[in-house]
Amino acid sequence: MENYLTYSEEVLAAKREGKAIVALESTIISHGMPYPQNVEMAREVEQIIRDNGAVPATIAIMDGKIKIGLSNDELELLGTSKKVAKASRRDLAYLIATKQMGATTVAATMICADLADIRIFVTGGIGGVHRGAETSMDISADLEELASTSVAVICAGAKSILDIGLTLEFLETKGVPVVGYETDSLPAFYTRESEFDVNFRVDTPQELAKLLQAKWDLQLEGGVVVANPIPKEDAMEADFINGIIAQALSEAKEQGIAGKEVTPFLLGKVKELTEGKSLTANIALVKHNAVVGAQIAAAYNEL
Repeated sequence: MENYLTYSEEVLAAKREGKAIVALESTIISHGMPYPQNVEMAREVEQIIRDNGAVPATIAIMDGKIKIGLSNDELELLGTSKKVAKASRRDLAYLIATKQMGATTVAATMICADLADIRIFVTGGIGGVHRGAETSMDISADLEELASTSVAVICAGAKSILDIGLTLEFLETKGVPVVGYETDSLPAFYTRESEFDVNFRVDTPQELAKLLQAKWDLQLEGGVVVANPIPKEDAMEADFINGIIAQALSEAKEQGIAGKEVTPFLLGKVKELTEGKSLTANIALVKHNAVVGAQIAAAYNEL
């Protein structure tokens, strides 16, 4: 297995010195934002993690290897290349075997973090059950991964383009705790609240670290969703964003867009219809998740 993993100097040093490490996905860089905002955001998020007591490990597939931690040049390549595959669980082996470049989704990042023994992972929002999934069966692989892979995912809830109620039902069936960080309501990515409650609330990194320790000590395998609301000043009005999402979904249906193409299309359309405000919100919530995720990683590392 170690043949397939390669570590950046910074991550290797952190492992040797027993420092807290935070995993970061890479599809947000390759597929989630335009250049140059994507690379600027990635570098800023890495620095935020350093400033809050942990070491960042951005994960991607390059040269037939799983890279745990990327150099500046590798980040730039990922952010500018047009030939980056979106890598989920099913794609990892093929991309490694064919030495193609792949950016890891939430599911793939969890797998790679687990292989590298990294337990805390920061992202924007998790995937979930798509609207209309009762006929399309369109359910993100992120949810199955949360059921089986022992990594905590710090996010701003489920992406608001999804069916949040069905996403929560799926997580409940799989026994995945959805924990609100300083909130009782599940945030919906661009908004701080939704009509749904979280399972449990914690208010400090130490509380969450103890929850993770107890879960995994009890051999209750699988992840934890840590739902951390977007900061108040960056949140969008629910009526405004929900109206735009409805319009974007309608256009996706008219154009016959399906499968893994749905999310990038919807996020792009939402950015266009909000005149860029959604991109600003997206960057703000990822940075906020990085602060909280690094603090949780540092607390977990101390246990």
